[in-house]
Amino acid sequence: MKNRPQKSTGFSLTPSEKPERIAKVIARAGICSRREAEVYIADGRVKVNGVLLESPAFTVTKSDIIEVDNVRLSAAEPPRLWRYHKPRGLVVSNKDEKGRDTIFTKLPESLPRVISIGRLDIDSEGLLLLTNDGELARHLELPATGWTRKYRVRVYGRVEEAKLEEIAEGVNIDGVQYGPVLARLDTQKNSNAWLTIAIKEGRNREVRNIMEYLGYPVTRLLRLSYGPFLLGKLEAGQVEEVKPSVLAQQLGLASDASDAKDAKQAANAPKLRLKTKPAGQNPKSVKDSKSVKNTKSANRNKHKQQRPRRP
Repeated sequence: MKNRPQKSTGFSLTPSEKPERIAKVIARAGICSRREAEVYIADGRVKVNGVLLESPAFTVTKSDIIEVDNVRLSAAEPPRLWRYHKPRGLVVSNKDEKGRDTIFTKLPESLPRVISIGRLDIDSEGLLLLTNDGELARHLELPATGWTRKYRVRVYGRVEEAKLEEIAEGVNIDGVQYGPVLARLDTQKNSNAWLTIAIKEGRNREVRNIMEYLGYPVTRLLRLSYGPFLLGKLEAGQVEEVKPSVLAQQLGLASDASDAKDAKQAANAPKLRLKTKPAGQNPKSVKDSKSVKNTKSANRNKHKQQRPRRP
């Protein structure tokens, strides 16, 4: 399961000038996902030009005034992406009915309003992508985007590698069809084992459900990567923004961003190597040093010739 820069699939990093569905515009502003925006509309929380909206089947233009919870929707900012190392014990949700801590209460205050791309359950940790753009989140969550999610997983029990091969083409569990799963046994100890697992869909608790189905309960789960974006050396709780040029390239939209195009051209440009002189020397000093060296060599030869030979 290799990740390559995606071909453009209709998604753009720049807002459209054409009329768009109201839910898409709200999602693009980073307030929520498109589906959640439709719920907002059904709940009577959205107005357009001062009129309460009753259906999401409504298009708007840049000239329309949109309000969500009586707050005017600001113009959409350029899409941005962050890598975040989610610690264990945090819920990936804006609010939790049980009063548990969420990632959004622990993120740095310097971050704008963001939403998560996919989720990790409370006991899972590792890479979680964040964005200020709901449409970008939707685009990257779609299985059609084709990005692989890779995990480091500790399971209980002694793993049979033959069982891991059974899920390579996918598996149906209680009526739910899961896609292909690549699982590799890394280390086996007395009562537990470490696996590397790669999936493409990222359904709710997918890795845990599949491992439980095989008889290997998960005791620790760490996401290492989401598509081309890696957890790397991010420490738990740390956030780092992805450069816009890198995001554009990985989305296959480099032509939509001039900085991405320039970065790509610079990376592919032929490297020129100039012949340089030794540091701290100039042609004259090099010449002088060679003459001194030659003089010393000549003196040594002269002394050798003047030594009397032993009888």
